[in-house]
Amino acid sequence: MNPAIDVTDATKIYRKWGRRRQFATLKSAVLTGSFLSDLRADETFPAVQNVSFSVPAGSTFGIVGRNGSGKSTMLKLVAGITKPTSGQVRVEGRISALIELGAGFHPEISGRENVFINGIMLGLTKREVQRRFDAIVEFAELEEFIDAPVKTYSSGMYMRLGFAVAVNVDPDVLLIDEVLAVGDEAFTHKCLDKFAEFRRRGKTILLVTHALGLVERFCDEALWLDAGRVRATGDPRRVIAAYITDVEKSEEQQLASGDAKVRETAAAAAEVPAAAPESPADTGQAPADMFKATEGRWGTREVEITGVELIGEDGPAHIFHSGEQMRVRLAVRASAPTRDFVFGIGIFNADGVCCYGTNTDIEEFQADEFDGEGEVVFAIDRLDLVEGTYKLDVAVHKHDGVPYDYHRLLYSFRVKSRARDVGICRPPHRWEFSGGIRFK
Repeated sequence: MNPAIDVTDATKIYRKWGRRRQFATLKSAVLTGSFLSDLRADETFPAVQNVSFSVPAGSTFGIVGRNGSGKSTMLKLVAGITKPTSGQVRVEGRISALIELGAGFHPEISGRENVFINGIMLGLTKREVQRRFDAIVEFAELEEFIDAPVKTYSSGMYMRLGFAVAVNVDPDVLLIDEVLAVGDEAFTHKCLDKFAEFRRRGKTILLVTHALGLVERFCDEALWLDAGRVRATGDPRRVIAAYITDVEKSEEQQLASGDAKVRETAAAAAEVPAAAPESPADTGQAPADMFKATEGRWGTREVEITGVELIGEDGPAHIFHSGEQMRVRLAVRASAPTRDFVFGIGIFNADGVCCYGTNTDIEEFQADEFDGEGEVVFAIDRLDLVEGTYKLDVAVHKHDGVPYDYHRLLYSFRVKSRARDVGICRPPHRWEFSGGIRFK
Protein backbone atom coordinates (compact mmCIF):
# COMPACT_ATOMS: atom_id res chain seq x y z
CA MET A 1 0.00 0.00 0.00
CA ASN A 2 1.38 3.39 -1.05
CA PRO A 3 1.96 5.97 1.70
CA ALA A 4 -0.40 8.92 1.85
CA ILE A 5 2.56 11.33 1.95
CA ASP A 6 5.95 10.51 0.47
CA VAL A 7 8.78 13.06 0.59
CA THR A 8 12.10 12.16 -1.04
CA ASP A 9 15.22 14.36 -0.75
CA ALA A 10 13.11 17.52 -0.75
CA THR A 11 15.09 20.77 -0.85
CA LYS A 12 13.63 24.27 -0.98
CA ILE A 13 15.97 27.19 -1.63
CA TYR A 14 14.83 30.80 -1.42
CA ARG A 15 16.62 33.81 -2.79
CA LYS A 16 17.70 36.39 -0.24
CA TRP A 17 16.26 39.76 -1.13
CA GLY A 18 18.72 42.58 -1.61
CA ARG A 19 19.38 45.64 -3.72
CA ARG A 20 22.96 44.74 -4.58
CA ARG A 21 22.01 42.65 -7.58
CA GLN A 22 18.78 42.12 -9.49
CA PHE A 23 17.82 40.43 -12.72
CA ALA A 24 17.57 42.80 -15.67
CA THR A 25 14.10 41.56 -16.58
CA LEU A 26 11.76 38.74 -15.53
CA LYS A 27 11.77 37.52 -19.14
CA SER A 28 15.57 37.21 -19.22
CA ALA A 29 15.61 35.35 -15.90
CA VAL A 30 12.97 32.87 -17.12
CA LEU A 31 14.63 32.31 -20.49
CA THR A 32 18.04 31.71 -18.98
CA GLY A 33 16.75 29.74 -16.01
CA SER A 34 18.89 31.91 -13.79
CA PHE A 35 16.58 32.52 -10.83
CA LEU A 36 18.89 30.55 -8.54
CA SER A 37 21.73 29.21 -10.67
CA ASP A 38 23.41 32.61 -11.08
CA LEU A 39 23.28 33.39 -7.37
CA ARG A 40 26.18 32.83 -5.00
CA ALA A 41 25.72 30.65 -1.90
CA ASP A 42 25.47 33.73 0.32
CA GLU A 43 22.60 35.05 -1.84
CA THR A 44 20.37 32.03 -1.21
CA PHE A 45 18.73 30.52 1.85
CA PRO A 46 18.04 26.77 2.06
CA ALA A 47 14.81 26.55 4.09
CA VAL A 48 14.65 22.74 3.72
CA GLN A 49 17.57 20.51 2.79
CA ASN A 50 17.37 16.87 1.63
CA VAL A 51 14.39 15.96 3.79
CA SER A 52 12.87 12.51 3.35
CA PHE A 53 9.98 10.85 5.19
CA SER A 54 6.80 8.95 4.46
CA VAL A 55 3.46 8.91 6.24
CA PRO A 56 1.32 5.75 5.95
CA ALA A 57 -2.34 6.30 5.14
CA GLY A 58 -4.42 6.66 8.30
CA SER A 59 -1.54 7.63 10.59
CA THR A 60 -0.71 10.89 12.37
CA PHE A 61 2.74 12.37 11.82
CA GLY A 62 4.21 15.27 13.82
CA ILE A 63 6.95 17.72 12.88
CA VAL A 64 8.75 19.63 15.66
CA GLY A 65 11.60 22.11 15.73
CA ARG A 66 12.59 25.64 16.63
CA ASN A 67 11.24 28.71 14.86
CA GLY A 68 12.91 28.98 11.47
CA SER A 69 13.77 25.28 11.31
CA GLY A 70 11.76 24.70 8.11
CA LYS A 71 8.58 23.18 9.57
CA SER A 72 6.10 25.50 7.86
CA THR A 73 8.04 25.36 4.58
CA MET A 74 7.82 21.58 4.68
CA LEU A 75 4.08 21.77 5.26
CA LYS A 76 3.67 24.15 2.30
CA LEU A 77 5.60 21.74 0.09
CA VAL A 78 3.25 18.92 1.07
CA ALA A 79 0.21 21.17 0.55
CA GLY A 80 1.41 22.12 -2.93
CA ILE A 81 1.50 25.83 -2.03
CA THR A 82 5.13 25.87 -3.18
CA LYS A 83 7.27 23.43 -5.15
CA PRO A 84 10.58 21.92 -4.06
CA THR A 85 13.75 23.23 -5.68
CA SER A 86 14.84 19.61 -5.92
CA GLY A 87 13.50 16.25 -4.76
CA GLN A 88 9.95 14.96 -4.84
CA VAL A 89 6.80 15.39 -2.75
CA ARG A 90 3.86 13.09 -3.47
CA VAL A 91 0.47 13.12 -1.74
CA GLU A 92 -2.44 10.72 -2.31
CA GLY A 93 -6.01 11.99 -1.86
CA ARG A 94 -7.78 15.26 -1.16
CA ILE A 95 -5.78 17.69 0.98
CA SER A 96 -7.12 20.23 3.45
CA ALA A 97 -4.48 22.57 4.87
CA LEU A 98 -4.97 24.40 8.17
CA ILE A 99 -1.98 26.65 7.51
CA GLU A 100 -3.22 30.20 6.98
CA LEU A 101 -6.81 29.99 8.15
CA GLY A 102 -9.20 32.21 6.23
CA ALA A 103 -6.45 33.33 3.84
CA GLY A 104 -8.96 33.31 0.97
CA PHE A 105 -11.75 35.16 2.78
CA HIS A 106 -12.97 38.39 1.19
CA PRO A 107 -13.58 41.00 3.91
CA GLU A 108 -16.39 42.83 2.09
CA ILE A 109 -18.75 39.86 1.67
CA SER A 110 -20.58 37.82 4.28
CA GLY A 111 -19.37 34.77 6.14
CA ARG A 112 -22.01 32.71 4.29
CA GLU A 113 -20.64 33.68 0.88
CA ASN A 114 -17.07 33.10 2.02
CA VAL A 115 -17.95 29.59 3.21
CA PHE A 116 -19.22 28.71 -0.27
CA ILE A 117 -16.24 30.28 -2.05
CA ASN A 118 -13.68 28.59 0.22
CA GLY A 119 -15.46 25.25 0.11
CA ILE A 120 -15.37 25.26 -3.68
CA MET A 121 -11.70 26.33 -3.63
CA LEU A 122 -10.99 23.30 -1.41
CA GLY A 123 -12.57 20.95 -3.96
CA LEU A 124 -16.23 20.67 -2.92
CA THR A 125 -19.17 21.19 -5.23
CA LYS A 126 -21.77 23.84 -4.43
CA ARG A 127 -24.20 21.08 -3.45
CA GLU A 128 -21.65 19.53 -1.07
CA VAL A 129 -21.02 22.91 0.58
CA GLN A 130 -24.77 23.40 0.97
CA ARG A 131 -25.12 20.01 2.64
CA ARG A 132 -22.31 20.77 5.12
CA PHE A 133 -23.07 24.45 5.63
CA ASP A 134 -25.03 24.14 8.89
CA ALA A 135 -22.34 21.91 10.44
CA ILE A 136 -19.64 24.42 9.46
CA VAL A 137 -21.47 27.38 11.00
CA GLU A 138 -22.38 25.45 14.15
CA PHE A 139 -18.78 24.28 14.62
CA ALA A 140 -17.50 27.86 14.20
CA GLU A 141 -20.13 29.11 16.69
CA LEU A 142 -21.13 31.92 14.30
CA GLU A 143 -24.88 31.34 13.82
CA GLU A 144 -25.71 34.96 14.70
CA PHE A 145 -22.99 36.51 12.53
CA ILE A 146 -22.81 34.33 9.42
CA ASP A 147 -24.57 36.93 7.23
CA ALA A 148 -22.42 39.83 8.46
CA PRO A 149 -19.43 40.99 6.39
CA VAL A 150 -16.26 39.18 7.39
CA LYS A 151 -14.52 42.53 7.97
CA THR A 152 -16.73 42.96 11.06
CA TYR A 153 -15.46 39.70 12.60
CA SER A 154 -12.96 39.59 15.42
CA SER A 155 -9.70 37.76 14.71
CA GLY A 156 -10.96 34.77 16.72
CA MET A 157 -14.22 34.59 14.75
CA TYR A 158 -12.28 34.84 11.49
CA MET A 159 -9.95 31.99 12.42
CA ARG A 160 -12.75 29.79 13.77
CA LEU A 161 -14.65 30.07 10.49
CA GLY A 162 -11.54 29.21 8.49
CA PHE A 163 -10.90 26.20 10.74
CA ALA A 164 -14.51 25.02 10.47
CA VAL A 165 -14.45 25.14 6.67
CA ALA A 166 -11.12 23.32 6.45
CA VAL A 167 -12.09 20.41 8.73
CA ASN A 168 -15.53 19.92 7.17
CA VAL A 169 -14.42 19.33 3.57
CA ASP A 170 -13.80 15.68 4.54
CA PRO A 171 -10.16 15.52 3.39
CA ASP A 172 -8.09 12.38 3.02
CA VAL A 173 -5.02 14.27 4.27
CA LEU A 174 -5.25 17.02 6.88
CA LEU A 175 -2.29 19.40 7.26
CA ILE A 176 -2.18 21.38 10.51
CA ASP A 177 0.19 24.25 11.35
CA GLU A 178 -0.14 25.70 14.88
CA VAL A 179 -3.87 26.44 14.66
CA LEU A 180 -5.03 25.49 18.15
CA ALA A 181 -5.02 29.14 19.28
CA VAL A 182 -8.09 29.94 17.22
CA GLY A 183 -10.48 30.37 20.13
CA ASP A 184 -11.06 29.97 23.82
CA GLU A 185 -10.36 26.84 25.84
CA ALA A 186 -13.72 25.28 24.97
CA PHE A 187 -13.12 25.72 21.24
CA THR A 188 -9.61 24.27 21.58
CA HIS A 189 -11.17 21.12 23.07
CA LYS A 190 -13.56 20.96 20.10
CA CYS A 191 -10.55 21.11 17.77
CA LEU A 192 -8.82 18.28 19.65
CA ASP A 193 -11.99 16.21 19.56
CA LYS A 194 -12.19 16.78 15.81
CA PHE A 195 -8.62 15.57 15.37
CA ALA A 196 -9.44 12.46 17.40
CA GLU A 197 -12.48 11.86 15.18
CA PHE A 198 -10.29 12.15 12.06
CA ARG A 199 -7.92 9.56 13.48
CA ARG A 200 -10.78 7.17 14.24
CA ARG A 201 -11.98 7.53 10.65
CA GLY A 202 -8.57 6.58 9.30
CA LYS A 203 -7.60 10.00 7.95
CA THR A 204 -3.95 10.97 7.52
CA ILE A 205 -2.81 13.93 9.62
CA LEU A 206 0.43 15.90 9.34
CA LEU A 207 0.85 18.13 12.40
CA VAL A 208 3.36 20.95 12.87
CA THR A 209 3.35 22.35 16.39
CA HIS A 210 5.38 23.59 19.36
CA ALA A 211 2.96 21.72 21.67
CA LEU A 212 5.17 18.70 22.34
CA GLY A 213 2.56 17.05 24.55
CA LEU A 214 0.16 17.11 21.60
CA VAL A 215 2.68 15.26 19.43
CA GLU A 216 3.18 12.61 22.11
CA ARG A 217 -0.58 12.25 22.56
CA PHE A 218 -1.71 12.13 18.93
CA CYS A 219 1.21 11.16 16.69
CA ASP A 220 2.31 7.71 15.60
CA GLU A 221 5.68 9.06 14.42
CA ALA A 222 7.54 12.36 14.70
CA LEU A 223 10.21 14.25 12.76
CA TRP A 224 12.61 16.80 14.24
CA LEU A 225 13.80 19.49 11.83
CA ASP A 226 16.75 21.72 12.68
CA ALA A 227 17.97 24.42 10.27
CA GLY A 228 16.10 22.69 7.47
CA ARG A 229 17.66 19.28 8.05
CA VAL A 230 16.36 16.10 9.66
CA ARG A 231 17.87 15.56 13.12
CA ALA A 232 15.73 12.60 14.20
CA THR A 233 12.65 10.66 13.15
CA GLY A 234 10.66 7.79 14.62
CA ASP A 235 8.95 7.21 17.97
CA PRO A 236 7.49 10.54 19.21
CA ARG A 237 8.74 10.17 22.79
CA ARG A 238 12.30 9.41 21.67
CA VAL A 239 12.33 12.24 19.11
CA ILE A 240 10.88 14.78 21.56
CA ALA A 241 13.31 13.74 24.31
CA ALA A 242 16.23 14.36 21.94
CA TYR A 243 14.75 17.69 20.85
CA ILE A 244 14.19 18.87 24.44
CA THR A 245 17.77 17.94 25.36
CA ASP A 246 19.08 20.01 22.47
CA VAL A 247 16.86 22.98 23.38
CA GLU A 248 18.05 22.84 26.98
CA LYS A 249 21.69 22.91 25.86
CA SER A 250 20.96 26.08 23.90
CA GLU A 251 19.15 27.59 26.89
CA GLU A 252 22.13 26.73 29.12
CA GLN A 253 24.42 28.71 26.84
CA GLN A 254 22.03 31.68 26.66
CA LEU A 255 21.58 31.85 30.44
CA ALA A 256 25.31 31.54 31.08
CA SER A 257 26.06 34.27 28.52
CA GLY A 258 23.35 36.56 29.93
CA ASP A 259 24.61 36.12 33.50
CA ALA A 260 28.18 36.87 32.46
CA LYS A 261 27.13 40.16 30.85
CA VAL A 262 25.11 41.19 33.92
CA ARG A 263 28.04 40.46 36.23
CA GLU A 264 30.45 42.38 34.01
CA THR A 265 28.13 45.39 34.06
CA ALA A 266 27.72 45.20 37.84
CA ALA A 267 31.47 44.89 38.40
CA ALA A 268 32.27 47.82 36.12
CA ALA A 269 29.61 50.01 37.74
CA ALA A 270 30.85 49.19 41.25
CA GLU A 271 34.41 50.18 40.33
CA VAL A 272 33.38 53.52 38.79
CA PRO A 273 30.48 55.07 40.79
CA ALA A 274 28.02 57.15 38.75
CA ALA A 275 27.34 60.81 39.54
CA ALA A 276 23.67 60.15 40.28
CA PRO A 277 23.41 56.47 41.29
CA GLU A 278 20.09 54.70 40.78
CA SER A 279 21.01 51.20 41.91
CA PRO A 280 23.40 49.58 44.38
CA ALA A 281 25.64 48.52 41.50
CA ASP A 282 26.47 52.20 40.97
CA THR A 283 27.90 52.83 44.43
CA GLY A 284 28.90 49.57 46.00
CA GLN A 285 26.54 50.47 48.87
CA ALA A 286 23.61 48.43 50.15
CA PRO A 287 20.16 49.69 49.03
CA ALA A 288 17.62 51.06 51.50
CA ASP A 289 15.02 48.46 50.44
CA MET A 290 16.55 45.11 49.50
CA PHE A 291 13.40 43.87 47.79
CA LYS A 292 13.41 46.83 45.39
CA ALA A 293 17.07 46.50 44.45
CA THR A 294 18.09 45.73 40.86
CA GLU A 295 21.03 43.61 39.75
CA GLY A 296 24.25 44.62 41.40
CA ARG A 297 27.08 43.89 43.80
CA TRP A 298 28.16 45.77 46.88
CA GLY A 299 30.04 45.38 50.18
CA THR A 300 33.39 46.02 51.87
CA ARG A 301 35.02 42.89 50.35
CA GLU A 302 36.79 42.06 53.61
CA VAL A 303 35.25 38.68 52.95
CA GLU A 304 34.67 38.09 49.23
CA ILE A 305 32.65 35.65 47.12
CA THR A 306 35.12 34.81 44.35
CA GLY A 307 33.00 32.29 42.45
CA VAL A 308 29.44 30.98 42.22
CA GLU A 309 28.46 27.73 40.51
CA LEU A 310 25.10 25.98 40.14
CA ILE A 311 25.43 22.20 40.18
CA GLY A 312 22.85 19.73 38.92
CA GLU A 313 22.75 15.96 38.99
CA ASP A 314 25.20 15.80 36.06
CA GLY A 315 27.48 18.73 36.92
CA PRO A 316 27.37 22.51 36.37
CA ALA A 317 24.00 23.59 35.01
CA HIS A 318 21.54 26.41 34.46
CA ILE A 319 18.61 24.14 33.50
CA PHE A 320 16.96 21.97 36.17
CA HIS A 321 13.82 19.87 36.27
CA SER A 322 11.29 20.22 39.04
CA GLY A 323 12.09 17.74 41.81
CA GLU A 324 15.77 17.38 40.90
CA GLN A 325 18.73 18.00 43.18
CA MET A 326 20.44 21.40 43.04
CA ARG A 327 23.57 22.70 44.78
CA VAL A 328 24.84 26.28 44.90
CA ARG A 329 28.60 26.30 45.43
CA LEU A 330 30.34 29.47 46.63
CA ALA A 331 34.09 29.99 46.56
CA VAL A 332 34.93 32.50 49.31
CA ARG A 333 38.02 34.29 50.61
CA ALA A 334 38.79 36.31 53.76
CA SER A 335 41.56 38.89 53.49
CA ALA A 336 42.12 38.68 57.26
CA PRO A 337 40.92 36.37 60.04
CA THR A 338 37.35 37.15 61.13
CA ARG A 339 34.91 35.73 63.66
CA ASP A 340 31.87 37.64 62.38
CA PHE A 341 30.46 36.14 59.19
CA VAL A 342 27.10 34.93 57.90
CA PHE A 343 26.43 33.23 54.53
CA GLY A 344 23.04 33.73 52.89
CA ILE A 345 21.06 32.83 49.80
CA GLY A 346 17.78 33.97 48.23
CA ILE A 347 15.73 32.63 45.33
CA PHE A 348 13.52 35.02 43.33
CA ASN A 349 11.16 34.36 40.44
CA ALA A 350 11.01 36.39 37.22
CA ASP A 351 8.55 38.84 38.82
CA GLY A 352 10.99 39.61 41.63
CA VAL A 353 8.98 37.67 44.24
CA CYS A 354 11.14 36.05 46.90
CA CYS A 355 10.47 32.31 46.73
CA TYR A 356 12.82 31.42 49.55
CA GLY A 357 15.59 33.03 51.57
CA THR A 358 17.75 31.90 54.45
CA ASN A 359 21.21 32.29 55.96
CA THR A 360 23.50 30.53 58.39
CA ASP A 361 22.48 32.88 61.23
CA ILE A 362 18.76 32.13 60.78
CA GLU A 363 19.55 28.43 60.84
CA GLU A 364 21.58 28.89 64.06
CA PHE A 365 25.09 28.23 62.80
CA GLN A 366 27.43 30.04 65.21
CA ALA A 367 30.43 31.54 63.41
CA ASP A 368 33.81 30.69 64.90
CA GLU A 369 36.61 31.75 62.54
CA PHE A 370 37.28 32.17 58.82
CA ASP A 371 40.67 32.92 57.29
CA GLY A 372 42.02 32.44 53.79
CA GLU A 373 39.95 30.53 51.22
CA GLY A 374 37.00 28.22 51.63
CA GLU A 375 33.95 26.74 49.96
CA VAL A 376 30.26 26.93 50.92
CA VAL A 377 27.66 24.58 49.41
CA PHE A 378 23.92 25.18 49.74
CA ALA A 379 22.33 21.82 48.84
CA ILE A 380 18.67 21.41 47.82
CA ASP A 381 17.67 17.75 47.71
CA ARG A 382 14.45 18.49 45.78
CA LEU A 383 14.01 21.66 43.76
CA ASP A 384 10.24 21.77 44.12
CA LEU A 385 9.55 24.92 42.08
CA VAL A 386 7.07 25.31 39.24
CA GLU A 387 8.37 25.84 35.71
CA GLY A 388 9.96 29.24 35.13
CA THR A 389 13.10 31.36 35.27
CA TYR A 390 14.60 32.21 38.66
CA LYS A 391 17.38 34.45 40.00
CA LEU A 392 19.75 33.97 42.92
CA ASP A 393 21.02 36.32 45.60
CA VAL A 394 24.17 35.12 47.36
CA ALA A 395 25.86 37.02 50.17
CA VAL A 396 28.30 37.04 53.03
CA HIS A 397 27.80 39.68 55.71
CA LYS A 398 28.29 40.49 59.37
CA HIS A 399 25.91 39.33 62.08
CA ASP A 400 24.34 42.83 62.15
CA GLY A 401 23.75 42.74 58.36
CA VAL A 402 26.64 44.93 57.18
CA PRO A 403 27.61 43.35 53.83
CA TYR A 404 31.05 42.02 53.05
CA ASP A 405 29.99 40.94 49.56
CA TYR A 406 26.41 40.89 48.27
CA HIS A 407 25.57 39.57 44.77
CA ARG A 408 22.05 40.70 43.87
CA LEU A 409 20.19 38.74 41.14
CA LEU A 410 23.40 37.98 39.22
CA TYR A 411 22.79 34.25 38.66
CA SER A 412 19.92 32.74 36.66
CA PHE A 413 18.54 29.25 36.35
CA ARG A 414 15.49 27.77 34.70
CA VAL A 415 13.19 25.07 36.04
CA LYS A 416 11.47 22.75 33.56
CA SER A 417 8.39 20.68 34.28
CA ARG A 418 5.97 18.65 32.18
CA ALA A 419 3.25 19.64 34.66
CA ARG A 420 1.60 23.00 33.93
CA ASP A 421 0.80 23.95 37.50
CA VAL A 422 0.94 27.54 38.69
CA GLY A 423 2.35 29.49 41.61
CA ILE A 424 5.91 29.22 42.91
CA CYS A 425 6.38 26.12 45.02
CA ARG A 426 5.53 22.60 43.83
CA PRO A 427 5.35 20.60 47.06
CA PRO A 428 5.46 16.79 46.95
CA HIS A 429 1.82 15.67 46.85
CA ARG A 430 -0.68 13.04 45.81
CA TRP A 431 -4.41 12.85 45.07
CA GLU A 432 -6.82 10.49 46.82
CA PHE A 433 -10.31 9.59 45.54
CA SER A 434 -13.10 7.43 46.82
CA GLY A 435 -16.66 6.55 45.96
CA GLY A 436 -17.80 6.70 42.34
CA ILE A 437 -14.95 8.90 41.08
CA ARG A 438 -13.05 7.39 38.13
CA PHE A 439 -10.21 8.68 35.94
CA LYS A 440 -8.79 7.14 32.76
